[in-house]
Amino acid sequence: MAEHDYIYKFDAAQYDLMISKQPEVGSVIREIRSFAGLDVIDVGAGTGRLTTVMAPEAKTIVALDASEAMLQITSSKLCRLELTNWRIVQSDYVSMPLEDDSADLIVAGWSLCYIANSNCQKSCWEEKLQQVMEELRRVVRPGGTIIIMETMGTGTEVPSPPTFLSAYYEQLVEKYGFFHKWIRLDYTFESTEQAERLARWFFGDATADEILRKQIKQVPECAGIWWLNLPV
Repeated sequence: MAEHDYIYKFDAAQYDLMISKQPEVGSVIREIRSFAGLDVIDVGAGTGRLTTVMAPEAKTIVALDASEAMLQITSSKLCRLELTNWRIVQSDYVSMPLEDDSADLIVAGWSLCYIANSNCQKSCWEEKLQQVMEELRRVVRPGGTIIIMETMGTGTEVPSPPTFLSAYYEQLVEKYGFFHKWIRLDYTFESTEQAERLARWFFGDATADEILRKQIKQVPECAGIWWLNLPV
């Protein structure tokens, strides 16, 4: 299995192929906050999974990510949609080059987990998470909404999040006041062979070996959704 930071820099196309095997999540966002006519920021936009869903309805949208390779794919997708209401920003999440009160809606999909996990020293990840939360609150307007999506387990039909993310998830609710629910976002691959290959590449041998043992092409995935509506 390749390191994820290497993947995001040098293997973005294959990553985009893998996540294309999951359902589109626009309806999940709409249930919390309609993005039609809003100024939106997609933090950790990656290859545009959320950006491309929201851009056709949004007033404006900013796709922000640390990886130039990922943003190039996002840019190509948005160009193909022939939209002009977007821009891309290469940046980390701790200090974003965005104006105060510049968004009605911020989404962060499968991205903050890379800085807010207990594989980092406790003081390190907690401090970074606090910095990110302060940044999100800085750029979202009064009455705006923040939505965070993260994994709750791959290869499992019920939530079973990685232990190194548990404290982060707890803080979102207990310290920062987010509401929370979970959904299924199963991967549906074209074949068992494709499922095994991409799973081994991204998730590791244990998941891939289980796919081979069961001879499946649909891999269960649970996702957590956290949201916070700011007061006006």
